[in-house]
Amino acid sequence: MAVQGVALVPLVFVVVAATGCCLAASSAIAMDRIPIRTISPADDVSPVKADLGRRLFTDRRFSDAGDVACVDCHDPMQGGADGRPTFRGTGGAVGDVNTPTVYNAAYNLAQGWIGRAETLRDQIDDHLADPRVFGTDWDALLDRLGGDPAIDGAFVAAYGNGPTRATATDALETYLRSLVTTGSPFDRFLGGDPTAISEDARAGYALFRAYGCAACHQGANLGGNLYQVLGVIRDYFADRSHDPAPADLGRYDMTGDARDRHLFRVPGLRRAASTAPYFHDGSIATLEEAIQVMAVYQLGRHLDGDQIRQIAAFLRSLEPD
Repeated sequence: MAVQGVALVPLVFVVVAATGCCLAASSAIAMDRIPIRTISPADDVSPVKADLGRRLFTDRRFSDAGDVACVDCHDPMQGGADGRPTFRGTGGAVGDVNTPTVYNAAYNLAQGWIGRAETLRDQIDDHLADPRVFGTDWDALLDRLGGDPAIDGAFVAAYGNGPTRATATDALETYLRSLVTTGSPFDRFLGGDPTAISEDARAGYALFRAYGCAACHQGANLGGNLYQVLGVIRDYFADRSHDPAPADLGRYDMTGDARDRHLFRVPGLRRAASTAPYFHDGSIATLEEAIQVMAVYQLGRHLDGDQIRQIAAFLRSLEPD
């Protein structure tokens, strides 16, 4: 099954979601083969270029008004997000979607909730020109950066010349590729240490696989590598209390293809425990509520308090120490 050439979910997930039942023995074997892997940092990151990218990431000259930097939406102290329902840009502009974490973004098949940017480099260009984010252009930005002897010297040290569009983009991309959350208790558990996570987290991981969550949230980042409809089993948007918004259309807003209505990039879960609020519109306040909503609308299943607590413990074990 595919949309726009992008694989959606294995058949085993469809069976689990449609029945709301635990997997039969043969399906459980298939589920065990769904790859949830330890995560590894990029092995070709230049420390000099990454450090320059880190400096640019915190530089408010990226916004035309000098009031917003990348870090204002992607704060390392808030899991690489901003803790708001929707993002805030230059001049106090209010965005229409929740800020995804910047951590492990290099593992995503595309960037943003609907894949508007195919690569990290595309994302940089998109945000620079967007009047709700930075509202500037490369010529103006490079003039501002080139007029700073310290920044100019850092570019010369990293690239042999002053700032250009290509080198500024490369430095930022290099820094972003370095933001990989290694060293979680769950990775140590996958590495063979059964004591690395709690009994609740182990039980939550078992439920996560048995209920079919791992069919979409898989790979090294437990997601980010496919698109899925929000509301597979039940119409999430019909049940929601507030009026529809353009952002609810998902990839349809970009493609105009009816098959893409309510289709979103599945988020990676490695920073889920520290990046509330949740969903594309930031409408879900807590991790526990997000787990229950996903169970109802994606799996057709209501979880009890113990099951929610255990799955939440598993998700918290994905956070780096």
